[in-house]
Amino acid sequence: MTNILVLHTGGTISMTANAAGDVAPSAENPLMGQVDQLGADIHVTAEEIFNLPSPHMTPELMLELAQRIRRAEANGVDGVVVTHGTDTLEETAYFLDLTLDSTIPVVVTGAMRSSNEIGSDGLYNFITAIRTAASPESRHKGCLVVMNDEIHTARFVTKTHTTNVATFRTPTFGPIGLVTKDGVRFFQELINQEACLIDNVVPNVFLLKAYAGMDATLFDALPKNTNGLVIEALGAGNLPPATLPGLQRLLDRHVPIVLVSRCFNGVAEGFYDYEGGGVELEKMGIIFCQGLNGQKARIKLIVGLSDGKQGADLKAYVNNAIS
Repeated sequence: MTNILVLHTGGTISMTANAAGDVAPSAENPLMGQVDQLGADIHVTAEEIFNLPSPHMTPELMLELAQRIRRAEANGVDGVVVTHGTDTLEETAYFLDLTLDSTIPVVVTGAMRSSNEIGSDGLYNFITAIRTAASPESRHKGCLVVMNDEIHTARFVTKTHTTNVATFRTPTFGPIGLVTKDGVRFFQELINQEACLIDNVVPNVFLLKAYAGMDATLFDALPKNTNGLVIEALGAGNLPPATLPGLQRLLDRHVPIVLVSRCFNGVAEGFYDYEGGGVELEKMGIIFCQGLNGQKARIKLIVGLSDGKQGADLKAYVNNAIS
């Protein structure tokens, strides 16, 4: 018997649409008890830890979720499934990936259509997520995201479409496995990374996106108690020259600044040697993070800071997504 704990957190997967087509949280989660298709060899225990639209999710709630999963593993469950709204699903999944040292499978899933919409994908994703969490092949793979028959790593998956059921993709690398009629199949391995078993989250870590003509205004507007900043930079990792004085003022206050590319594919690298180019930014002390998008680089910076990392240790932790 495989024992799976399901932690419901809310989101579209637990919502219903009214006669006008407006989607809202349900008083009762429509997925509670929906496990008849799994067979007798999987036992599911369900718990509604939150009932929130995913824009309401915070790092503090992510930590509460991680701590609940740690307790569940200590109590002997064989796998955990988290249902979640899709808007911030990738951030919660990556937070769990960074803060759990679980050997059991941890799988996050959601839905793009509410439970009573035509073509609802919630129950199907829910069942395939449980099957993935129950598979021995899913152990030691960090936090996984299962949507639309695909298995993605929490580290690299992202939401790519506002409404399409095939919204979750892994740019550059693709999914690491599939859920087929015959079971769970993995085709790639993910390089392991350090787990930070934090018990608090550092606040005031911000994310800004660069644009043509950007100056220092937004950087100077950040509050005095800013603990960190992630910038989605242009191209391979470059910024307009007018941003540099504001960046330097933040660095003089010992605010760690992490840079990723705003591009959908590729990594940020410091190889353009002109004013505002990546070479100059690296010399200033800005940390380049390769392979992560802005929202995930922010999660990683929060976790690193919450783990007490500073200086060279923080840079080593943040600047490469595969270590």
